[in-house]
Amino acid sequence: MQDEPTPVELTKSVADFLRSDITPLISGHQAFKLRVAINILDLVTRQLTQEEGSDASEVERLRALLGIDGSVTELNRVLADHIARGEVDLATPGLAEHLWETTMDKLAVDQPNYASYKRELGRNP
Repeated sequence: MQDEPTPVELTKSVADFLRSDITPLISGHQAFKLRVAINILDLVTRQLTQEEGSDASEVERLRALLGIDGSVTELNRVLADHIARGEVDLATPGLAEHLWETTMDKLAVDQPNYASYKRELGRNP
């Protein structure tokens, strides 16, 4: 869809409204529930903005590792099967780097304020 506002704009607007206009009015357990809801909206916003690019990068790394084509889900299943059978391990060229990049991409969406994630962002692999 090419309609405005975009899903990202909508979820961000709702989160911002709840954070700035509603949060000051609520206390106790309801305030906790509101913070959870705001965090969910923030997570959805990050998923909408970042997940497509990180999935594409993950697929490219998996294709290079496995030498086959498929969706991110299919390729991850194949990789997991190879690992379970002992055909692939951390000594396999590119696997450790792939796992690291995938983890960092997931943290960028799930936990972007996680202190260890922020620390690792500053390092060059």
